[in-house]
This record gives sequence, structure tokens and C-alpha cells, in this order.
Amino acid sequence: MNKLQTKAIIVIAEDSRVQGKVLQQRLTAAGYEAHIGLNGAIALDLVKQHRPDVVVSDIEMPVMTGYELCQAIKQDPELRHTPVILLSTLAEAEDIIRGLDAGADNYITKPFDTTYLISRIEALRSTPLADAEKETANSEISVTLGGRAYKVKSGRQQTLNLLVSTFENAVGKNKELHRSNEQLILAKEKLSAWNAQLETLNNRLSELNNRMTRDLEAAAKVQQSLLPNESVEIPQLLIQWNYTPCEELAGDFLNYAKLDDNTLALYVVDVSGHGAASALLAVAIGRVLSSVVSATSLLVRQDPFTGNRLVTAPITVLGELNRRFPMDSQGGLHFTILYGLLDLRTKLFRYACGGHPQPVLLRRGEAARFAEGEGFAVGWFDDIEFEEFTLQLESGDRLYLYSDGVPEAMDANLEQLTNEKMLAELDATSKLPLTEQVQHLRNIVDQWCKPHGPRDDVSILATEIL
Repeated sequence: MNKLQTKAIIVIAEDSRVQGKVLQQRLTAAGYEAHIGLNGAIALDLVKQHRPDVVVSDIEMPVMTGYELCQAIKQDPELRHTPVILLSTLAEAEDIIRGLDAGADNYITKPFDTTYLISRIEALRSTPLADAEKETANSEISVTLGGRAYKVKSGRQQTLNLLVSTFENAVGKNKELHRSNEQLILAKEKLSAWNAQLETLNNRLSELNNRMTRDLEAAAKVQQSLLPNESVEIPQLLIQWNYTPCEELAGDFLNYAKLDDNTLALYVVDVSGHGAASALLAVAIGRVLSSVVSATSLLVRQDPFTGNRLVTAPITVLGELNRRFPMDSQGGLHFTILYGLLDLRTKLFRYACGGHPQPVLLRRGEAARFAEGEGFAVGWFDDIEFEEFTLQLESGDRLYLYSDGVPEAMDANLEQLTNEKMLAELDATSKLPLTEQVQHLRNIVDQWCKPHGPRDDVSILATEIL
């Protein structure tokens, strides 16, 4: 009859409940009756109670170690024929000698394969230890290892079993080590290949980043050309401006320029969105808003008959922009604009508003107020008719054109600065010089947007009639 069909009894000595339970389940599944002792002392009681076919014991345990359990079994006349297999994470030569000294029959290092353990159990069950002991019942071998003497009383068969199991165990571990080394070599080769690929990709990424940086710097310089040329001097007029993009490339820009001896153009443009696409559209718009007479300029042209400069009316400029930059052909982008002409003789300001915030008039002795101004954003619809507004300015008047990045600036709680607060700040600083007042308004936006800063471009263009 097969040994496993006889319900052989195994006592397990293991202080780890989890490891002991797993081993018990595997031995039970293999056809054994397995009992667990959580230390050597408990396991010894189980050995005395069940008289097992084999004892499988961990070495490092509280109360009684595996060596001590093995010695107790081998010194008991009624139990000494019970085979003992020691399990341990230890793998020094001294551990094997201590196993022989304790009388162990087999030695297996953790982690172990259950199938191998079962093979050792069956090998011990098939070897009658009582007969083997008769060969060298009174023999004793003295062994000194690491400066310590051991008296090994194991019989030749018992010693052979332990040494063979130790050798098999070492061979198995060596094979595992060899397989691990092969896997490590393959992993190292793969890692080396991946590192080479990563280095190539990093170099490529670095090149692309450098190129992008150069492109952004070049684009930023192009955008700077859309801003005012401060060398322009206009008698009886002060102009101050502040422009701060929230990213490297902006969708906002502003400018002012003399179109002829008596006409000054002022405008602020705000393209929807941010980044490269918005910036490209802003540049394209800026090119057609040139004060230089050319075939592409919308602001001024030359009379073919007289050769005089002809200034384009604000509503005509917005209508032509709407025709040239429809939203459908600009990737869904549109823009707002406030464009006006100031007559330097009469101080009459004529302007048109394409969805842009209304101008603010700050008149001496009066509260700041919004001037007229409304209309659709440029590019939304075809054939829009824009309306022209007029504002008669007087000495001491200040006129503010700005982007929605001022009143719609958001704080950390996403609360807007609001039109009311913007007007209140202008009233509170109405006696400051224009330069200081513009800077104050810009500082208010920065303080309001702390700690992250403005989420939108900020443009301010202010004019004071002297």
C-alpha cells in the first residue's frame, strides 16, 4: 500500500501561525495527518501524544528551539526512532554540525518546495532508523568548528541522510541561484538597452526643449513689436501703459500711434485663450493694425489721386477685421477690441467696441465712470454692423482702455476684482500722477491674485489730456 494512503502522522513545530497553517494545509492535501505546535515545548507534547511518523521543525523558536526539540526526541527511549527534519533560514556549516549533534535526520533551508519536503518525509519513512543505530550504537565523533567542540552521536545512516539532504538542498539552492543569475543578466541587458533608449530620448527631448525655448523667445520678441514705441512724443498729452502676459506667449496686446499730424490711434486687443495659437492670431492682427501705409494696413492708406494719408474710421476697421478673421477659420478663436481715434486738435475721441470692456473716463472733480461701448466680439458672426461712439475729452481728463484681465482678475477663492472695485481704486488715486496711478492699478491686480498671480493677461492703456 502507498505510504500516503496510510494517513501518516506529521507533527509541525513552527512559531509562525501563518507559515505553520500553510504547511499543515499542504501536507493535509498530500494525504497526511498534520498537527502544529507553536513552539518546541508544545510540539514535544504533540509528539508524545500522537507518536508521529516524522517531525518537521523550525529551528528558531521561543521556549524550546528546534535543536532542543530534536535532542529531547532523540534522548527519549520511546521517541528516539522518530525522524526529525529541521527547517531554517540558516545555512552555515556550523548549523549542519549542530543539527548532527542534536541528532537531526534531514536539514532543509527556507524557503523550500513542499514537493521536496514530502520526498524527504517519504525517504525517512522508508529507512528504519532503529536498524541503522545498531551499527554504531556506542560510536561518537568529535567535531570542532568555529572554536567550539561538538560530540556527534548520530549513526552512519542518520549522518548520511542529513549530509545527503544538505547536499541536495545546496544543489537546489545553487540551481535557483544560477537561474536567478541568468534572469539578472537578462534583466541587466534589457536595462542597458532601455537606458540607451532613454538617453537617446532624453537627448531628443533636450533638443526639442531648446528649440521650443528659442522659438518662444523669438515669438516673444515678435509680440514685443506689437507694443507701443515710446519714442513717440505727443504735445499736450500723457500716455502710460502696462502690459503683463500671464504666460510666455500672450493673446493680449495694446498700442498707440499717430496716423497723421492730427490723429492718434489707441487700441487694446484681447484674443481668446492662451498660448501659441492665441499669440499667433494676435501677431496676425497686429500686422494689419499697422500705422505704416501699406497694402495690408487697415488703419491708414494713401489716396491714389492726391497722395494724402487717409485714416480709416473705427467702425470700418472693426468691420474689416471681422471679415478677415472669422472664428471658423481661426480654430475657434475670436478676439475683442476697443479701437479709437483721438483728434489732437479738438480732443474728440471716436471709437468702436468689438465685445471689449467699455472705456473708463476719470474727469477732474467727478467719480470715475464707464463711457458707452458695446458690440459683438470680432469673428463671431458675418456682416456685423459695429456702432461708433464719441467722447469729448477736456483738459485734466483721463481715459482708461484695458483688458478684462483687470476687473475679472481672480483671487485664491476665484472671486473677481469686479468693475466696482476697479473704479473705486481709480477714484482713490485720482490725484496721483498718471504714471503712479497706472502702476497702482497694476499692483492692485497683483495683490488680488496672490499667491498664484493673474490667470489672464493684463493690459492697461491710459491717456491724460493736459
